[in-house]
Formats: sequence, structure tokens, C-alpha cells
Amino acid sequence: MEQTGPEGEELAIDAAFSPNEQADRRLVISSGVHGVEGFFGAAVQFAALEEWIDELPDDVGCLFLHAVNPYGYAHLRRFNEENIDPNRNFLFGDQEFSGAPEGYAELDPFLNPQYPPTAGEPFYLKALWKIWRYGMPILKQAIASGQYEYPQGLFFGGKEPSQSYRLLESRFRDWFEGVDRVVHLDFHTGLGKWGECNLLLENALTQSQEEFLKSQFGEGSYQELATDGVAYDAQGGFGRWCYRATGVRDYLFACAEFGTYGPVKILRGLRAENQAHHWGEPNSSSTRLVKKHLTELFCPSSKEWREMVLSYSCELVLRTIEDLGQS
Repeated sequence: MEQTGPEGEELAIDAAFSPNEQADRRLVISSGVHGVEGFFGAAVQFAALEEWIDELPDDVGCLFLHAVNPYGYAHLRRFNEENIDPNRNFLFGDQEFSGAPEGYAELDPFLNPQYPPTAGEPFYLKALWKIWRYGMPILKQAIASGQYEYPQGLFFGGKEPSQSYRLLESRFRDWFEGVDRVVHLDFHTGLGKWGECNLLLENALTQSQEEFLKSQFGEGSYQELATDGVAYDAQGGFGRWCYRATGVRDYLFACAEFGTYGPVKILRGLRAENQAHHWGEPNSSSTRLVKKHLTELFCPSSKEWREMVLSYSCELVLRTIEDLGQS
């Protein structure tokens, strides 16, 4: 990567294969698309390397993608060095890096104030007014689905493919040559109830994929991205891109999203960190404080939360390996 970490260290996306990388069935475990969320995803990958990798069937390979957004991971941001949300940047084909959801322009002064964060600002009162005025589903879609017109704003999708996009594009199809079936678990945090997992799907399911999800994880364990659930329909998502970039027809991408704090609290943390990044002093105590708070929002320090989400993540991976080995 062209950028460096806070101490000048080299940044990179790590990719590692299990020894049987020529297997025609593939489990992919990725983390850190949203930078600061990568601490949890890395914990899952470490657990896999320590406990499960030797248990893989001979005809099942595993690909680890660690720190898909290395800048955000290192600098405690959800976004990258260009303020891009990578999960809004993976547009494909003739999709254009332009436009914004209806209502975003009106919300921009509230979402992206051009001054450092201040402790006395009545954020929650302002947020409650917006929720009352627009309703939570409409507000959620307007804010978080991705915008391409406000480079310093939240959920900015960029004006062109990001560095992470270009790096992955140069390797992705080669990594999946000869592979017939893929289950890709992309680990995230922040949406949903405390410690609960939602499997969020960006692509339409085939019958066999639906049967796999129901048999391994049960009815109601997964959700297509929509405004009436915990998620929202975002464009430029990593999952849709993976499916099209590999050429593998049976490619099931599931965002394993684990809930932390409430959506308004999460938005407040994202807003404050974005203010500090653009308008604050990089090494000030206030900037360090908002970054520490953002880390807590996406990787809670609660021992109970950490044990619960890691345990269920292990179960997700083990059940997926079992099913891939039997197909």
C-alpha cells in the first residue's frame, strides 16, 4: 500500500491459503473491510489458524483475507485513507461513482459538521428530531446506503476504485481458478442486537445455498439486505463484487454481522471520528479519545461479548467446513 501506519509502518492486505489451495471447494474468511471492525475479524482468523486449519477435508481449501482496509484498521477508522467506505466502493461494470441517496444533501450539515467534535453538542436531541421527522427506515437508507458526492462525508463511496479494490481485482480471479463452490464469511460488527449474529446476503440465493443456510443455521438465521431489518440496501458492496469478479457460479457471500451498541450511538461515534479526522488535530487528546471510543463501539471490551461472538463465529466456520466437505 502507498500509505503507512501511525508509526510509519508498512500497510498491506494479507492473503493466506491453507495447504490444500488447489481444492475445488473453498471457504473464504475475510476481515477489516471496515477498518476498525477488523480487530474482531482478526480474532476469528487467529482462532481458525490455531484450531481448525488442520481439520480441513482434503477437498476443501481456505483463503484468509486479513485487513481488507489496512489504513482504517491501523488508524482506527471505519473508512480508508481517502475517506472511502470500502463497502460502498466495489462498483462493477457500468456502475458510476456518482450520486447520493435522496435526502442525504439535506442531512449533510448534521452528519458532517466542519469543526472538531465538542462534548457539549446536543447530538442526541438533533438525532431524535431527525428520526421523528423522517422515520428510522428512511433515515437509515438515506444515511448509510452510500453516497458519491461528499468526499469528507460519512459513507462516501469514492470517485474511482480504491487501492484495496485495485489490489484485489489484480488477484481475485486467479485465486479461484478451478474452484466450483465458495462460501465466503466476511466478519463485521456494529449492526443488530448486542452479541447476536445476522447473516446478511447481498446476492440472490440459489436453492442449494438456501438449503445450506437453513440446514446449518436454521430458519431466520439470514437476511437479504433491506430497509426493514437491521441492515440497509447499500450499493458498491464487497459481496456483490466478489461474486462477479471470481466467475464462480456457486459463490455464497455472507456478511456475518455481530451487534454491539445501538444505531444512534454508533452514528454519533462515526460522526465524531470523522470530524476529528478532518477538522481536529491528529495527535490531540480529543482525537485519541474519539478513536478509542470508536474502537469500543465496534469491538466492545466486554469479556462476555467477546466470548459470545467468538464462540458463535467458530460455530459458523465449523459448520461451513462440515457442509463443504460433504458436498
